Amino acid sequence: MEKLKAVKLNDDEFIKMARFCNAGDNHEDNKKRAVLMGFDDAVGIAPGAIIRMGANGYIGKNSFVGLYCYVNGNVQIEDNVLIGPGCALPAGQHKFDPATGWFSARTENDGDESIKIGFGSWLCAHVTVTPGVKIGRANLICAGAVVTKSTPDYAIMAGTPAKQIGYIDPETGEYIWNKGEQADE
Repeated sequence: MEKLKAVKLNDDEFIKMARFCNAGDNHEDNKKRAVLMGFDDAVGIAPGAIIRMGANGYIGKNSFVGLYCYVNGNVQIEDNVLIGPGCALPAGQHKFDPATGWFSARTENDGDESIKIGFGSWLCAHVTVTPGVKIGRANLICAGAVVTKSTPDYAIMAGTPAKQIGYIDPETGEYIWNKGEQADE
């Protein structure tokens, strides 16, 4: 993705832009919003999403970023990914500075703090993925999970911190639950 240049808007243009960016949660507007933000038209961006990609960040084709998500830094979202509303993907950390007694205002790199969301994965509502985590292919990350460690392909993850509670059979699509993780029906 090429770096976008700052654009100065008059008051009327700003009001129209703000309304467009925060309304119209439908397929057509989500595609237009993605293009307006500098992404391919095969991406969907819902209203209220804040996306500030780092130099190595991208969103793959046929992927969707839901309502009021926060994506910041070197986040790599592969093709066919669904990100539900209110998810947070902050690729970077603030470091405590003992000389000043507070946390730095900017991210300081000490390693690979990028986030990668694998092909075909679904992050349900309000998932947080912490810096440095790599989500495997076709993962189901349950609502409200906080993913602090990288995950294998076809994993079903839940909780805070997230743990694997099952997996998806890649041949049948069936959910296979770890013993004791699925309530009887």
